[in-house]
Amino acid sequence: MNLLYSNILPLGTDEGQNTIIDTIKEQITLSDRIDIAVGYVSRASLDELEHLAEQNNIKNICLIIGMYFVEGMPEGSYHTALKLNKKWQESGIGEIRIVKAFKYHGKLYAFYKDNLPFSAILGSANLGVIKPEANNRRQYELSSITTDKNELSELTQFIDKLKAPNISNNIADVVGMPLIHETNTALSGIELVTTVPQSNVDFYKRCAAYASFLLPLKVPSYDERHMDDGKHFTKSNVNVCYAAPRSKRKSRDWYETQLTVAKEITRIEGYPEKNKPFFIITDDGYWFKAHTTSDGNKQFSAVGDELIMGRWLKGRLAAAGLVKPVNDTQADTDRTGMITKEMLQEYGCENLYLKKTGQTALDENGNSLDVWMLSFKPLDQEGADS
Repeated sequence: MNLLYSNILPLGTDEGQNTIIDTIKEQITLSDRIDIAVGYVSRASLDELEHLAEQNNIKNICLIIGMYFVEGMPEGSYHTALKLNKKWQESGIGEIRIVKAFKYHGKLYAFYKDNLPFSAILGSANLGVIKPEANNRRQYELSSITTDKNELSELTQFIDKLKAPNISNNIADVVGMPLIHETNTALSGIELVTTVPQSNVDFYKRCAAYASFLLPLKVPSYDERHMDDGKHFTKSNVNVCYAAPRSKRKSRDWYETQLTVAKEITRIEGYPEKNKPFFIITDDGYWFKAHTTSDGNKQFSAVGDELIMGRWLKGRLAAAGLVKPVNDTQADTDRTGMITKEMLQEYGCENLYLKKTGQTALDENGNSLDVWMLSFKPLDQEGADS
């Protein structure tokens, strides 16, 4: 076996030595089939693996992930893996599997040509090594590559055992995968928004609901995302950023969002009064001022910044790996950044839940405002209706 190294200074590679990332990419260029079994992945590494497989016309690929069914999987990585698995299965080239029987912590990469293994890499490097990020850029890994036929036979037989249905399942068939919710950073450092500790969130969750409302999120299905007939919410509500820009020189901001509430909801006793501000605490720990406006009290928005609500809502979906923020909405002709019913269904929530907590707080002018809680999770996760 030949050793492979991380390219971290001062322990960088010397002359004649190879880095893990370069060797993996080199072996992929020589392959038509790849089997990978690792403990952990990242969203960036999944995207990179997708790119490498396409770039090198890989005909068969299997990624086995070993640690998450017991420990919990970051929701962004989970949804990214689900989408990639679906793509590979629909194109007939492969799948992503989750080890369920135990915690698999190995890191093994096997490369094939004409269905015969010609090399394998074994060591400490999880999939994140192929796309270094801030959290692993200074992490040192050590691996080795072998071309020995006996060793290759033993290693590839081991991977085949991991594929057995009593050991692992296709990720789409895994039931009960514990998910770790990731932090929505789209509101970090935004003026008029404050982060509150989890103890505050838990307090308001426990408060009785003096009034409560389900606010449906109006979006098109994926197949309807180009139906601009005014009936499918492709340029209104959550997706108003795809409406005609206010200026020809500048597209609407992707985070721009309108929460338009139906009359049958706004007319219910206890719904927030028009133009009377109140505080919002979100289920993920953000605090800002909001109000209801417009004809029939139909618009529900943050005070002072029309992007705050979109940063909160769309930021959650982006953190979950269900959508990527778009820099220029006019240039997004395929509307990959449009929020769809499928995204909400995969997230597990198609409504916002608004609850009057019965508590008040003083604003910057000393005015006492009601505190409402805004949640974007299934109700049984909030304790609201459980």
